[in-house]
Parts: sequence; C-alpha cells; structure tokens
Amino acid sequence: MTSVQSELQGFPPLINAQTHTMILGSFPGIASLQAKQYYAHPQNQFWRLLSAMLNQDLRALPYQQRTDSLLAHGIGLWDIYASCYREGSLDSAIRMGQLNDFSALQDKFPSLQRIGFNGKVAAKIQAHFQQQGFRTLILPSSSPANASWSFEKKLLIWQQLLRFDAQFS
Repeated sequence: MTSVQSELQGFPPLINAQTHTMILGSFPGIASLQAKQYYAHPQNQFWRLLSAMLNQDLRALPYQQRTDSLLAHGIGLWDIYASCYREGSLDSAIRMGQLNDFSALQDKFPSLQRIGFNGKVAAKIQAHFQQQGFRTLILPSSSPANASWSFEKKLLIWQQLLRFDAQFS
C-alpha cells in the first residue's frame, strides 16, 4: 500500500520597498511549515547567523519582531519553490517543485540588488538572477543537515552578504 502525499505550500515573500538583499532558501522544512515561520527548526543556524551578522540577538525576539528587524535592515526572505511534494525536510526529498514567480521582483522592488542562496538547492536558479542583473552569492546552508561546516566557517561567508564591497558573482 502506497501513501498519497499532499502538495505542500510555501510562504509568501518577506520583502518591502527598502529590501536590498534577499535570502532565498529552497522550501520550508516540517518545523517551519507547522510553525508557519521561516527557519523555525531549533537546530537551523539561520537566526543565529543573522544575529551575529546584525549584532542583534534575533533568536530572543518573537517571530514578528525578528522579521520586522530583518526588513528594517533591508533583508528579505523567500524560497525558490512555491510548492512541492516532500517526505521529511531534506532538500533531496523535494519532488515536483514549482518555482515561485520571480519575474516582477525588480519592477516591484527596485532597491533589491543582491540575492543570497541558502544552500546549493536554492542556488540552482542562480543564473536566472544573474541574467536579471542581480549580484548573487551562494551561502553554505544554515540547515542542521549541513553539519560538516562549523558555525564560524559559515558565518565568514554569510557576512559577505551584507558587505557592499564583497565579491559577488
């Protein structure tokens, strides 16, 4: 007997007119979908990395204040997939992923100039953004599945995302 999976739906973008940098993940994991929050898994290092980058303990804040703080710093969040089928939370388990519609980003948000891809799966669409004139940077995944990288090693690369003089692709 085979189980029938239902299609999972992602989150809307977190973005405003002041957003200059967008961090794109692949698709929310189970903990994030259940909490209806980006990067909700307690072992995911996303909020710890951004806390270190912004010199503000975002992890101590309620979710709405976390996201408000990101927007105040010009940082937006979204995922490359709007929907998919997946068992578990691993990117390698994503099936039939439907890409989000990125076509209107530049028109609606002209301040947006840089895209950081949270992991290799998200970076699969890097060429699309480069062709649109965005500066891009592939970041080591903040996922607990990326345990081979130390927090400090990840942070060195993630910090480049907010440096305007950084060498982007």
